[in-house]
Amino acid sequence: MSTGTAVPSRRSPARRRRREALLRLARDYARHRAGMAGLAALLGTVVLALAAPLLVEPGELTVTGAPGSPYEPPGRAFPLGTDNFGRSVLDLVVWGSRVSLAVGFLATAVSVVLGTLVGVAAGHFGASGGRGGRVLSAALMRVTDWFLVLPTLVLAVALAAVLPRGTATVVLAIGLTVWPATARLVRAQTLAVESRPYVERARALGGGHLHVMLHHVLPGVAPVVLAQTTLLVATSIIAESTLAFLGVGDPTTVSWGGILEAARTAGAISSGIWWYMIPPGLAIAAVALSFTLCGRALEAVLEARPREPR
Repeated sequence: MSTGTAVPSRRSPARRRRREALLRLARDYARHRAGMAGLAALLGTVVLALAAPLLVEPGELTVTGAPGSPYEPPGRAFPLGTDNFGRSVLDLVVWGSRVSLAVGFLATAVSVVLGTLVGVAAGHFGASGGRGGRVLSAALMRVTDWFLVLPTLVLAVALAAVLPRGTATVVLAIGLTVWPATARLVRAQTLAVESRPYVERARALGGGHLHVMLHHVLPGVAPVVLAQTTLLVATSIIAESTLAFLGVGDPTTVSWGGILEAARTAGAISSGIWWYMIPPGLAIAAVALSFTLCGRALEAVLEARPREPR
């Protein structure tokens, strides 16, 4: 017979602790003015990228549909001037934010997922996997070291040149070259988490490798991964711009790096057409700085927080 008394869920205390931890993290982050400035700039850029189809007519970005004359200086009709085809540089920068941000986020996702998997596996099996686990951990870290010593830009250019041209290739080329730093960082944090009493208790109670990694190690390394993600997005955006500037990006899309490459090819640098080069360069620098400010603020908040037992 039901008594009408609700039985509390076993997971509700854990969920409540996570919610309180997130609220504390948000309050601590809000105290960092530089981090809040970076977050505001990022939100503004994301909103601008999402609203780009409403602000820019795609037909005016084509060579045949250019609304102005070549190399018009900034004025009332074109606040940032026009390019060598008569297209508005402001429209190009606004539209290019969509591709640059998308490539930055997607490449970061590939890098963080790969680096986290390698780092957690190497740290966990190296600490508690026995002889076979230590062999696996050593093998994973040797592969990581091999990627780490290779020049990232050269490897990304090689991958982008060999694979079919396209945005997906750029994402893979960046994501597959910038993950080793994440793997190293996650491995170090995993080793620290593995030495905590609650992990040893979980193993003593019969928790397997998958259970320990999913329920104990991953939550422990998540704050470090979050901070690393914000820093990697800036790196990925700069890498995409560099690949596009070198001519190995996606030629069918408009990105900030692609605008710079088009300006270089058109001779805007030698002709002194500054309004064709400076706006996309400033956009790249501003977004990279914003992500860096957010990442540094997150690092400062996480380092200042005390380690709470589980």
